[in-house]
Amino acid sequence: MELTIGGIITNGIQRGIQNLIPILINAVLWIITIWIPYLNVGTTIGMLTGVVPKMAKGESVSPTEIFNPVYRKRMGEFFLVMGFMFAGIMVGLLFFIIPGYVIFIAWMLAPLLVVDKEMNPIDAISTSNALTYGKKWTIFFGMGILIFVTEIVVFVAIYITGSIFDSLGNFGSIIILIVSIGGFALLMSIAMSALSYIYGTLVR
Repeated sequence: MELTIGGIITNGIQRGIQNLIPILINAVLWIITIWIPYLNVGTTIGMLTGVVPKMAKGESVSPTEIFNPVYRKRMGEFFLVMGFMFAGIMVGLLFFIIPGYVIFIAWMLAPLLVVDKEMNPIDAISTSNALTYGKKWTIFFGMGILIFVTEIVVFVAIYITGSIFDSLGNFGSIIILIVSIGGFALLMSIAMSALSYIYGTLVR
C-alpha cells in the first residue's frame, strides 16, 4: 500500500472519529495523573507512542491504554530516543529552520519503533529515516492540510457555539467549554489517527 496525501487525510478523519472517545478518556486520565511520579512516565509514553500503533494495526484502543505497565518498561529507551531527536532537530533549526523540520519528519516514527518494535534508539532513528525517505513531502502536505482544515472546523464550531450561548451566563460558559474540549480532543484524535496510518503504511 502506497502512502498518499489523500490516504493520510481520509484515514485521519475516519480513524479519528472512530477513536475519539477512547483517546479523549486517555487524554483526561493522563492530565489527571500527570502529577504522580513514575506513573506519569508510563502514561506519557503510552499517550505518545502506545495508542498510535494499536490504531495502525486495527486494534481497539482501551480507555485506560496509557496505564499499561509495558510502557514503563521502555522508559530508558524512550528518553534516549527523545533526547537524540531533540538534539538533532535543534541543530537542524540552527541551519535556517528548514533542516529542523526535515529531521523531525525523517525521525518522527522513531519513538513508535522504540516502544512498539522494541528497537534501540539508534536503530529506530535510522529505520525511521529510511522509511520516510522520499515520502517527506507527502507526510508534510498530508498532515499539514489535515490539521489546518480540522483547526478551522474546530475554531468555527467554537465561535458559533460562543455566539449562540454566550448570553446564557454560567450555563453558556459550560457549553462553550465542553465544545472547546471536544474540539481539541477531535483535533488530537485526528492527528494521532493520521500518524497511525503513516506508521501502518510504512512499517510492515
